[in-house]
Amino acid sequence: MSVILIVDDDDAFRESLAETLMDLGHAVLQSVDGVDALARLARDGIIDCVFLDFRLPDIDGLAVLERLRAMPARAGVAVVMLTGFATSDNTIHAMRLGAFEHLTKPVGREAIAQLLTKIDASAGPEPALPDLTDFDMGDAPRLLGRSEALREVQKQIGRAAMSNATVFFTGETGTGKEVAARVLHNASARKGGAFVAINCAAIPEDLLESELFGHVRGAFTGAVADRPGRFVQAHGGTLFLDEVGDLPLAMQAKLLRALQERVITPVGSERTVAFDVRIVAATHRDIARDVAAQTFREDLFYRLNVIPIALPALRERPDDIVPLAAHFLAVTAASGGPLRVLGATAEARLRGHAWPGNVRELRNAMERVAVLARGPQVTRDDLAFLHHAPPAHTGAGIPAALLALTLPEAIERLERAALHAALAESAGNRAEAARRLGISRQALYTKLAAYGVGRVSES
Repeated sequence: MSVILIVDDDDAFRESLAETLMDLGHAVLQSVDGVDALARLARDGIIDCVFLDFRLPDIDGLAVLERLRAMPARAGVAVVMLTGFATSDNTIHAMRLGAFEHLTKPVGREAIAQLLTKIDASAGPEPALPDLTDFDMGDAPRLLGRSEALREVQKQIGRAAMSNATVFFTGETGTGKEVAARVLHNASARKGGAFVAINCAAIPEDLLESELFGHVRGAFTGAVADRPGRFVQAHGGTLFLDEVGDLPLAMQAKLLRALQERVITPVGSERTVAFDVRIVAATHRDIARDVAAQTFREDLFYRLNVIPIALPALRERPDDIVPLAAHFLAVTAASGGPLRVLGATAEARLRGHAWPGNVRELRNAMERVAVLARGPQVTRDDLAFLHHAPPAHTGAGIPAALLALTLPEAIERLERAALHAALAESAGNRAEAARRLGISRQALYTKLAAYGVGRVSES
């Protein structure tokens, strides 16, 4: 049972809401204006939730919410804002001040029951920073994880750090290849030198040579002064060639010559410049396939692939998903953001997601949750945006029986399954099912009728 305070000057609505809440097993307190509500909040004992109207006869509901949030003892109380007419401004302002939900009157009994269930799930225990042994909170780059797959990568980096040999990191986008390169640099004898990174896929082809090797004044239009390239900038340190697999063939030949001769020639100059750098390269591409297709030089591949290290996808290290998520939430809290902890349902949803964007996607998801979660404990509802994330590989995991169907038959079977799943997850609530499916309610009705799916709640 929860203790709920209703703040509303509409006697009929307030009494009706109070009756519904009491029927649902909760104790109810009532206030008709903001001043009385703030007095109750200051003096009364436990109050678990507040239903607060926007328009009150003395001070408006947003002012009450703002003062409530300034009360240390009430900072965590769930507040549900009520309004007869929702606008963009009042909704955004309410959520910015930490309202749990914003409802438009009238409010049905089922919607209230579902909302209170969510509030209860989000409350959870008093949040505390998770145990993150091996998850250093410092500024230095870290390859975070305890799984065997990542431990093996860490061991390979440790061994590679003892030499100046070229290292070639491979792995899907978001697996942390640049982080791994920085870790390697910091563990090596070159850690006192510069770490210079260049994304080979992000530089226009006609500027790549200048970016890598530098240029002299007058070499081309706009070259008003001599400029050192990345090789010179990294002298004595490490040069990280990210997405090297996207280099055009002409640039591959020039890079190969530089690596073989250990000298570069700035654009517009006839003078060669010697360099002392450790080369670390990375790509998300299947380089062996590109070599076979003759879109990547075989001799350059062998020159780069001295110490190959493959970074595992996040789905290949499932034991790291929840600890990493907790770490990213803790990092957000340590930088001044709200403190959140993962509930059991949230952990289950994290483990069940394919994570096509790997660690980068997980970090972005946790930053999003830290801002938008409606309570200190993150629930599966706070991670609903993961529901429609695309699989890591198109076609992966699709049953052979489905692939054997014609396209219309396959689409129908998939839509039927998605409809049943969405209705089950939303306890038959059509509005919630439509939201989960990412379609309008009318579109949901059309599909239910077309496939003859059984009747559900109209709420």
